[in-house]
Amino acid sequence: MFLNNCRIFAALKLCPTEILAFQEKLADFEKRNVAVVGCSIDSKFSHWAWLNTEKKNGGIKGVKFPIVSDLSKTISANFDVLAGEYLYTEDGSMEFEGGPVAYRGLFLIDKQGIVRHQLVNDLPLGRSVDEAIRMVDALQFFEENGEVCPANWHKGDEGMTASSEGVASYLSKH
Repeated sequence: MFLNNCRIFAALKLCPTEILAFQEKLADFEKRNVAVVGCSIDSKFSHWAWLNTEKKNGGIKGVKFPIVSDLSKTISANFDVLAGEYLYTEDGSMEFEGGPVAYRGLFLIDKQGIVRHQLVNDLPLGRSVDEAIRMVDALQFFEENGEVCPANWHKGDEGMTASSEGVASYLSKH
């Protein structure tokens, strides 16, 4: 899959505005060797309809990154963004308790398949694609320099050593 060559930024519970925002910045992710993969609990047929509907009509035509159908809600449950859970009844059958929808989740998965950043928003709260890119930059900075990124760090800023001395040195300059 993608993991040997790049990082993955997966988004669960996709809002059309966010899908389009990720598409607009897709080149920024690609130049950082990051694959953007969307995932929603809608069917592949629903995705196909959205992908063939013009933006002016509420669609996402022109989106180039993959959107995975999680109709079974397994991926959403495994990433802990499902608003509810499956329970077993006394007779051994399964039923769903709660609203079977996914919260808005973002996951930065590194080359080894480890989730390095996750953000889960409630349904009415949109995500920031620029912040997603900043998090990719922060992870790459750490991997390249071995330094951690202080609060409000942006690409080009200095990092700091993850020690008492490193914090003191950083804070004395800022």
